[in-house]
Amino acid sequence: MAADDTAADEIRGAARGTAPVPLSVLDLVTVGAGSTAGDALRTSAALARLAEARGYHRYWVAEHHSMPGVASSSPAVILAYLAAHTDRIRLGSGGVMLPNHAPLVIAEQFGTLEAMAPGRIDLGLGRAPGTDGATAAALRRTDRLNEGADDFPQQLAELVRFLDDDFPDGHPYRRIHAVPGPVQGTSPGGVQSPHRPPVWLLGSSGFSARLAGLLGLPFAFAHHFSAQNTLPALDLYREAFRPSEVLDAPYALIGVSALAADDEKEARRQVLAAALNMVRLRSGRPGLVPTPEEAEAYPFTPMEREFVDSWNANVVHGTPDEVRAGLDELQKRTGADELMLTANAHSGEMRLRSYELIADSYGLPAPA
Repeated sequence: MAADDTAADEIRGAARGTAPVPLSVLDLVTVGAGSTAGDALRTSAALARLAEARGYHRYWVAEHHSMPGVASSSPAVILAYLAAHTDRIRLGSGGVMLPNHAPLVIAEQFGTLEAMAPGRIDLGLGRAPGTDGATAAALRRTDRLNEGADDFPQQLAELVRFLDDDFPDGHPYRRIHAVPGPVQGTSPGGVQSPHRPPVWLLGSSGFSARLAGLLGLPFAFAHHFSAQNTLPALDLYREAFRPSEVLDAPYALIGVSALAADDEKEARRQVLAAALNMVRLRSGRPGLVPTPEEAEAYPFTPMEREFVDSWNANVVHGTPDEVRAGLDELQKRTGADELMLTANAHSGEMRLRSYELIADSYGLPAPA
């Protein structure tokens, strides 16, 4: 099956400067202690503009719930905000947790985004809840959480049908249309954009890797919090891949925690604060991202210190040269087609500075 060139072009990026592959941004819209969600969102707008100016390929936001330090519970709303602040960079979800939503709702939301920013929208989908079990039950109005994950392939197929407006005759949804969407182009006098958001599958294990391969879809792996599964999942994706109308060959990006600072000591301080935030989240005490000073004064237990050391071993951090070397090594080791960088730090200024330094280290385009 031959891939559609337009669809493939909206997926594959081009490396800029001396970067081995396209570089992109994953934004968790982190909220630091002493800041508000409004501050975090303004940082996101500034970061999206910076990423566009410096030649990062795409900018994704991820769905999380019930986490005070992560203000990205509504990806579609945030993406509309970012679309108003940018002109060229691709924007998308990394991802929408599909079992939390009716497929028709997601088709409508992303059809609306596509109308706002034609040819710039990605629809990344995950099957995890993006939160704890109790919050997932509140979102889904059911406590049968495994059933939602197990139904993911069927939910995905339904969503794609709504996006393409091609339910077969006799299907109960045949006369239901996601609007904005293709039905407008087939209505009398209708004109419809030729674009529709490319669908990506996201994962942190093998399930979505294999499914993405079988369907010939692009795949994004969460290396930033599941590094031990990265190589097996990418191997499974490539082995399972079947050419489709979307892609002739596999295309995989990986999410990478990466933080560059002007000196190595400052980078270590910043990632320690982010690691303390994860310690609290994993122990059922989620909160705002602490300051580096609070993290330095925190009395880590031996078990917590072991977790911090393990967590930070998978964060590429240090000076710009050290981060560039770490990213180059990771790309070479995994064969990733794209690196999507997430900078977790207490302050928005530090996150912005990190992306600037990484862009400089690879010689990405200078801002106009």
